[in-house]
Amino acid sequence: MDQFLAEDYLNADTLSLVTDYLLSAVAFVGILVIGRYIAKWLRNKIRDGLDSPGVDRTLTKFAGNFVYYAVFLLTIFAALQTVGIQIASFVAVLAAAGFAVGLALQGTLANFAAGIMLLIFRPFSIGDYVEIAGEAGFVKDLQLFFTCLRTRQNRLIVIPNGDVFGSTIENIFAHDEIRVDCDVGTDYPADIDQTREVLLEAARSVDDRLKDKGEQAALVGLGDSSINWQVRIWATPDNYFRLRQALTRQVKYHLDEAGIGIPFPQRDVHLDELNGEPDA
Repeated sequence: MDQFLAEDYLNADTLSLVTDYLLSAVAFVGILVIGRYIAKWLRNKIRDGLDSPGVDRTLTKFAGNFVYYAVFLLTIFAALQTVGIQIASFVAVLAAAGFAVGLALQGTLANFAAGIMLLIFRPFSIGDYVEIAGEAGFVKDLQLFFTCLRTRQNRLIVIPNGDVFGSTIENIFAHDEIRVDCDVGTDYPADIDQTREVLLEAARSVDDRLKDKGEQAALVGLGDSSINWQVRIWATPDNYFRLRQALTRQVKYHLDEAGIGIPFPQRDVHLDELNGEPDA
């Protein structure tokens, strides 16, 4: 009879142990799911709360992402406690392995630090058209570790923040006014003064340009096959790409109407006859 009592006790103890593990596992998963939901909810609330004309969109997105990862990390710590892992010992293990992890993740940590520096110095904002590390596009998002660009072909380019902060950043739409240039070469026989007037008239025919900024037709050089000009007008960032195409179109039309050619590269080759008999 004692044997049956011992077996019943062991079965009850095993059942209790299994039940405790199942409850801990359910609590672990439940805390992670709920914590992630709360983190996303807080991120959206922060973005909605800061999404106003007086607040930079770059700061809004960065702050939302930072809160999301911070809350989710705290959720992971809370979930670990439910399965019996003490946070103090866990932190001690992390501290002991911190040096190795730091070496392994030095690129990631550098990207995070670069993201903070980009947020502080603000070389660009969300929606700006920039050229970074040889890539050009509109800034779509500034994450903790990388920056997202959307090209004019609607392609997504993801650049690590370390590369962004360590390279030359050209913010093309940083100001309210931007110059639109059109480079063109004309025939050498064409009169320079007449060509200048034709190019200026082409610039004046472009609608929606900033008329108060004027227009210029600059003689920039004498090339191998052409006289090189640069026609300039000014525009707002919203009209930049459209007016650049319109200016190029008007320059071509006006030069054709004036009978001034746009030469292609050419080279003259002179053959000199050899005098005398060739050596035997």
